[in-house]
Amino acid sequence: TERERQRELAVHAEPAKQRSTHRSRPMMNENMPKNSSEDEPSWFPSRAEGLAALDLSAAPPAAISPWDVALCVSGTIISCENAIVVALICCTPALRTPMFLLIASLATADLLAGLGLILHFVFLYCLRSQLVSLVTVGLLVASFSASVCSLLAITVDRYLSLYNALTYYSDRTVTRTYLMLILIWSVSISLGLLPVLGWNCVADPSTCGVVRPLTKNNLIILSVSFFMVFGMMLQLYMQICRIVWRHAHQIALQRHFLATSHYVTTSKGISTLALILGAFAVCWLPFAIYCLMGDQSYPTVYTYLTFLPAINNSMINPIIYAYRNQDIQKVLWTVCCTCFSSKLPFRSRSPSDV
Repeated sequence: TERERQRELAVHAEPAKQRSTHRSRPMMNENMPKNSSEDEPSWFPSRAEGLAALDLSAAPPAAISPWDVALCVSGTIISCENAIVVALICCTPALRTPMFLLIASLATADLLAGLGLILHFVFLYCLRSQLVSLVTVGLLVASFSASVCSLLAITVDRYLSLYNALTYYSDRTVTRTYLMLILIWSVSISLGLLPVLGWNCVADPSTCGVVRPLTKNNLIILSVSFFMVFGMMLQLYMQICRIVWRHAHQIALQRHFLATSHYVTTSKGISTLALILGAFAVCWLPFAIYCLMGDQSYPTVYTYLTFLPAINNSMINPIIYAYRNQDIQKVLWTVCCTCFSSKLPFRSRSPSDV
């Protein structure tokens, strides 16, 4: 009958309705709004997101990281400090001696490092380009490499000024200085071109180190090179301390100085050398060790905590090597104070006096 047919259709329709309701439940759960805490951007990326390494070429994050702001501010201070040093040395003929040429090389490298940090912030949050990001990373690698190598060249120049004091002021010294500058910048530019020309981990993220897009092998080479430079600087400064101690002792005997005066003079020179080497070690050693021991699975905060002191070495360098120099102080004072003559007679000091 008609009623029996309607009952059979109703019985067959009920399972279909149940199946449709079960299928619609997951869709309803997917359309439900997520927890608001999950949508909030985090300053520190979690390890599950795969962003454990410091990424210098990643897509711009949802919020501005305070670590990137700190890098940008540090870069601005570094650029201003070292731009003044470069301008003073370039505009003052009396400061174009071998020693000040090396200081100008150091200031130029630190100036480029500061500009690289500023450009990194701009291209990360304002202008997005993978090629430009790689160029910025190459600029940072080249500038920091030139900065470290310039510190080594200054150390070599100081040692030679003490070891060969009678022949230091000669044409050979000028030629040697230019050769060192050519070698420093050739090696540094070559290291900076490596990530730009393809030695990066953009195509293969598994090869990344603690600083992207640099590979783990690239960071190992840079770290080993740093330890070699640091070892040579340590050896040279030990030799400088021995020469300073011997010269101070000889001068004390010739002029009949008291032993206390000889001790004070020598201690002041050794403490200055300890300050120079100590500042370099404290700034760069943590980051170099972390590049060797760490990998991309480590939290990003570890990379920032070791990288910030390293870049701050470029902030300390002009204070140690330039602004403490009496000749640069005199030129700077002349520029700032118009009441003084611009042609102040002064003798360019040797590296051993700095």
